[in-house]
Amino acid sequence: MKFGKEFSSQMVPEWQQAYMDYDFLKTLLKEIVRFKLRTNNAPTRGGAKNHQGGGGLNRKMTLYRAFSGLVSTPGRQRRGNNPHDVEEGVQLTATTTTTSGPVLVNNTGDRGYETTFLMAAEEGGEYELVFFRRLDDEFNKVNKFYKEKVDEVLKEAVVLNKQMDALIAFRVKVENPEGWGWDDRAVEITRLASDIATSAAALSASTPAGAKSMKVRSQAHMEAIHEGGSSKAGQLEDDDEEEEEAQAEIVASVSTGASDVNTTRMRAGRPAPLDILDRVTINNTKETPRSTIKRVLQVSKQTDLKFSRENLMKVEEKLRSAFIVFYQKLRLLKSYSFLNVLAFSKILKKYDKITSRDATKPYMKVVDSSYLGSSDEVVRLMERVEATFIKHFANANRTKGMNILRPMAKRERHRLTFSTGFSAGCVFSLIVALAAIIRTRNLLQEEGQKQYMNTMFPLYSFFGFIVLHIIMYAANIYYWRRYKVNYSFIFGFKQGTELGYRQVLLVGFSIGVFALLCVLANLDMEANPKTKDYKTFTELLPLFLLLAMFVVLVLPFNFFYRSSRFFFLTCLFHCLAAPLYKVTLPDFFLGDQLTSQVQALRSIEFYICYYGWGDFKHRQNTCNKSGVYNTFLFIVAVIPYASRLLQCLRRLFEEKNSEQGWNGLKYFLTIVAVCLRTACSIQKGQILWKVFAAIFSAAAAIFSTYWDFVHDWGLLNRSSENRWLRDKLLVPQKNVYFIAMILNVLLRFAWIQTVMDFNFTFMHTQTMVAVVASLEIIRRGIWNFFRLENEHLNNVGKYRAFKSVPLPFTYGENGDKDD
Repeated sequence: MKFGKEFSSQMVPEWQQAYMDYDFLKTLLKEIVRFKLRTNNAPTRGGAKNHQGGGGLNRKMTLYRAFSGLVSTPGRQRRGNNPHDVEEGVQLTATTTTTSGPVLVNNTGDRGYETTFLMAAEEGGEYELVFFRRLDDEFNKVNKFYKEKVDEVLKEAVVLNKQMDALIAFRVKVENPEGWGWDDRAVEITRLASDIATSAAALSASTPAGAKSMKVRSQAHMEAIHEGGSSKAGQLEDDDEEEEEAQAEIVASVSTGASDVNTTRMRAGRPAPLDILDRVTINNTKETPRSTIKRVLQVSKQTDLKFSRENLMKVEEKLRSAFIVFYQKLRLLKSYSFLNVLAFSKILKKYDKITSRDATKPYMKVVDSSYLGSSDEVVRLMERVEATFIKHFANANRTKGMNILRPMAKRERHRLTFSTGFSAGCVFSLIVALAAIIRTRNLLQEEGQKQYMNTMFPLYSFFGFIVLHIIMYAANIYYWRRYKVNYSFIFGFKQGTELGYRQVLLVGFSIGVFALLCVLANLDMEANPKTKDYKTFTELLPLFLLLAMFVVLVLPFNFFYRSSRFFFLTCLFHCLAAPLYKVTLPDFFLGDQLTSQVQALRSIEFYICYYGWGDFKHRQNTCNKSGVYNTFLFIVAVIPYASRLLQCLRRLFEEKNSEQGWNGLKYFLTIVAVCLRTACSIQKGQILWKVFAAIFSAAAAIFSTYWDFVHDWGLLNRSSENRWLRDKLLVPQKNVYFIAMILNVLLRFAWIQTVMDFNFTFMHTQTMVAVVASLEIIRRGIWNFFRLENEHLNNVGKYRAFKSVPLPFTYGENGDKDD
């Protein structure tokens, strides 16, 4: 893989605009190549390949190089003036002279770094001057961004320091509520320190200077080893560690003398560990219905610290998560620095090849000495975080701690690919077999067809809706990854647990296979004279499959993507209890998915009616004649929209954002439209219901379409760089956005069939309902991609690459606050 592709693939998606614009600098170099070709200059160092089609930046062929042997020969040196040139190639033309030092880089302070190109007077020098000006802009941009991010993590490190002080004090209080008896032990420590100081003074007087320096280096080395910790050394109890630290402070204050008075005063100025607890309170960031009700009723919170092991575990878990996120941020900053320095080196070496100059060495010397290349705060912070995490959150087990901080990347298994393809083939084969069996055996005669479509088809169509939605979600994941939408960060998936599109397809095709097998088994048992009498059992097959799906979904055992199932159930419960939980993006995203599955929810209602009232014994549908069933048709259809309405109202009161009020109005209009369309389908022939249903449905559809384009997708911006779209687009083909908008409008108005009651002779009513519901699911799948693309671009604009992690402690007003 070429460096340009490797460089872009390893970027942090949300920081993409802050990286060096490698591709644009390459285009400037191509302009220099074209100028040299136009003016018939001497061939560049690109060799023979540069004469073919102007491919000045392509790698040179190395088949003509003299073989250097498998073992290096003494005295043989590599050709080329630059020993650090990693680009391969041999020069086939005459040797050209290389000017040393064509640039002079100055640090101008506030304006950043500026390069003076000393060869601007030469022919074509204006092209090279433009290149270096843009190179300076990119360098200053990268250097400034890196410095700002390092300052942010340093401030976060100070906050985490305070949190750790409070955690250690809290741990001491929990482990030993009666105290540690420091007053009694302080006398012994002081006496021991004086003895050590006397011995140290005598030893210092009799020790040569060289030995003293060795001792200092050895002591520093031992301190580093002690900080890193090992699995055995970390087994010390907390009380022993506290005692050793106290002894070390006293010994340092006695033995080091006047030179360390300031250090001793700083340590003495720090409050004792237990004194910190007087200035902190525990943050109760977990949102529950109880806490929401208390906040609405303005019930005062309990701010007193409860020193229990349960609270200690909660505090440790929160700080553990905070350290993991903080360490990931440090790793990305380290990668950001390395990649950009490497990119500058690569682009300068390409420049040297094209122009036969030697600008890499002086410019890279400045890059290496800049804050981007020379700062070691991130590396030192990473070492401190590793040591702290291993000591306090991994039981001093370095292997365990590093596996948590640096989890292994998931590997795509061939078994998964095979299983996905096999299940997809099974679905296709079963569909063909189903169509062939129905045609050859003539199983669905005129009378039998109506009976089957009114009873069994609504039962099995539920699985079709679920499979179609899963396939659309898998397609979303594929295109999100292709266009580098960081969907796992947006949804808040735990690192390493997000599903790929192959895994999602495997789930969908597996459900499809079992559903089709049940359909075939049902038809076969119906046609077989030996099993035709077992009508009750044949009717129970879809119920068994539904129960099996439900059991697999809620099982707590660690199999079949447990973390994803738990995440789905949590978001689903938050949607059902919408006003009682703080609304997050996964919650309202799932709520929007449910609004497209109204027909699937009605299928569940039909399951309850069909099997609960015993209609399955006679294969007849009497549910439509029941007033209770018809009433629940309204309720079931309204539940998803009502959930989204309550979520919008919750966000309106919390965020004070008027847009959420308009969004809630959109769902209210949709609720009215759905109720009117349901009434129109139940009481057919009522013109008044049709008129009201058409008016409210049109208003809701127009409002929802406008909201999709402007707010959810961020399109229809007349003043943007891409007219009627937005400034930044991830899909390079602009026609895709216009096609998606047209499809969204057409599929939005699929409800017209419900109001106008179109009848096709070749299509049953239940089939038409299933087709309209499927079109809505397809529209939702298209909406999903552009909705998350817009969310991703908003994160990119704010360089937001991490979720905010709630900290366990809050310092009081008298102390420093952790913001």
